[in-house]
Amino acid sequence: MKTLINHLKFRFYQLFRIFNLDMKVSIPFLLVFILMIAIKLPSDRYYPVLFLMTALVFHWSRKDIPFLKKIFEKSWRLVVILESALIYTVLLLGNIHYKIEETGLSLFLIIIAFGFFFPKTKLNPALKWNYIPDHLFEWKSFLRKNTLFSVIGYIIILASSYHPASLIVAGIFVMDYISEIYEPYESKEMLEMYFKKMSLKEKIRKNSLFFNILLLPVNISFMMLNLNDSLYLLYYFVFMNLYFLMVISRKYKLYHYKEKRGCHNVMVYIEFLFCSMTVIPALVIISKNLRNAEQNIKTYVGD
Repeated sequence: MKTLINHLKFRFYQLFRIFNLDMKVSIPFLLVFILMIAIKLPSDRYYPVLFLMTALVFHWSRKDIPFLKKIFEKSWRLVVILESALIYTVLLLGNIHYKIEETGLSLFLIIIAFGFFFPKTKLNPALKWNYIPDHLFEWKSFLRKNTLFSVIGYIIILASSYHPASLIVAGIFVMDYISEIYEPYESKEMLEMYFKKMSLKEKIRKNSLFFNILLLPVNISFMMLNLNDSLYLLYYFVFMNLYFLMVISRKYKLYHYKEKRGCHNVMVYIEFLFCSMTVIPALVIISKNLRNAEQNIKTYVGD
């Protein structure tokens, strides 16, 4: 029992250490956690399923099964079940609108099954994504490295279309990961070859088109479910695209062949969010970034 209590304490402290070390994880997590505690769904039966999915994501992503087998030997399955059950219970009891009912209690039986069905340590669900054109190489690279995460994230974004508030919050959450797609710098040779075939404006146009194609199902779903709130959708479209344009133009404004990644920290994230929400500052930044980016590219590619 003492070992179990110490392990749970370790998990609790580990959570805060991760948040302190990586603000790109902690801020989106807090936004989602607050949303899940405060969200009001049409029926109480929806809450248990939503919160079970959260516990399932935690269970699916865990890589510590060998460690648990070594420390707890005979009772490691109980620890697996207990950790997921605690996450599920905190969300279930923490939501201010949810009332305990049969569905919520019965889904604990599924959590018990977590102790007998768990992901393999070397599970690799990555896809090649070869059907994505080469000029969208940032997207292709990100999706290859984050296949499962991207699929789950896209499902969450689709689900967010049921209400204007969830649509905006999910948009704020996903923007940080859009920044991550364009943070790595390509090599000097690749950049030179790429921009000899197309201009920066053409690259932005093609990437923006792909980005908005991904958002199209979300937009359609929102219109079907919230026809009277179509003004929110217009604001969502403008907000998402302004942020996207600031990210991609900033990449080539700051690009340097000696650097591997752009410095897109939490302060840049907050600045871009604020500018996107207020629109006009974002337009000024995009215009300035494009001028500087085109000049920067010329130093590598020439006229």
